[in-house]
Amino acid sequence: MKLRKLSNFFLGLPSFVWLVVFYAIPIILVLIIAFKPVDSYGGLAEGWTLDTIKNLKNPSYPDIIWRTFWQGVVATLVCIVIAVPVSYQLCRLTAKWKNLFLLLIIVPFWTNFLIRIFAWKIFLQSNGIFHRLLEWCGILEPTTNLLYNEWAVLTVMIYTYIPFAVLPIYAVAEKFDFSLLDAAKDLGASSFYAFRTVYLPGISKGIATAVMVVLIPAFGAYLIPSLVGGPTSELLGDKIAQSVFTNRNLPHASALSALLMLAVFLPMVAIYWIKKVQDAKAKQKNDGKGAIR
Repeated sequence: MKLRKLSNFFLGLPSFVWLVVFYAIPIILVLIIAFKPVDSYGGLAEGWTLDTIKNLKNPSYPDIIWRTFWQGVVATLVCIVIAVPVSYQLCRLTAKWKNLFLLLIIVPFWTNFLIRIFAWKIFLQSNGIFHRLLEWCGILEPTTNLLYNEWAVLTVMIYTYIPFAVLPIYAVAEKFDFSLLDAAKDLGASSFYAFRTVYLPGISKGIATAVMVVLIPAFGAYLIPSLVGGPTSELLGDKIAQSVFTNRNLPHASALSALLMLAVFLPMVAIYWIKKVQDAKAKQKNDGKGAIR
């Protein structure tokens, strides 16, 4: 027993060290730097201060925080809505077509992230083919600009993060027993009802993973709004980058980063707590049925 515990300890040690070095320590440093004063050269001065936290009362920040929140949530929801049926269809394909479509989903990862954003910038520009096509169809006016607004940022975010939603959902859906859907239909359930009550709960872990994998980078995005957004479409990630590279104010950037981490951490805790309560109720219900029998 002791040997097994010792072997488990050494097996888990590299992962633990990795998490501490690359996650726990940086988070602690960010929280510490947020309470440090900044000197005239952009470095950290001696002592401690709450001025950085007070500076978060900037009147422009509520709009930026709200924009970051709603764009991240909408991008995540759209990615999930697209990824669920895509993963379902992928699992129903033959091996040949499945591998082909998986390759098409993975191919964008082989291209530089910056190049893909610039490709969208060219695609949406006023003298581009897409803009001219919409003009020709009478959908857009010649003066309408598809770039440098919130919707351009949202569109590129959805395009960028869809593969991150499809892959974890597909990984879980591939192990799903699709005969359960046929059984539900045999018992009188419609296709949609079987999909909603049998398939979706069966892949709930994949959906939860996809939500986290998409939501976290969506909240922290700054390259996409910097390149295809405008002054009215800044996100919190833009302000963090400006504080580091332009204003040379690390404490302010750390305070904004801590705020962003809190915005991501609280929903995760809420989801975990809700799931724990649901599991406890389900277990209590099953125990009650067992006692009656």
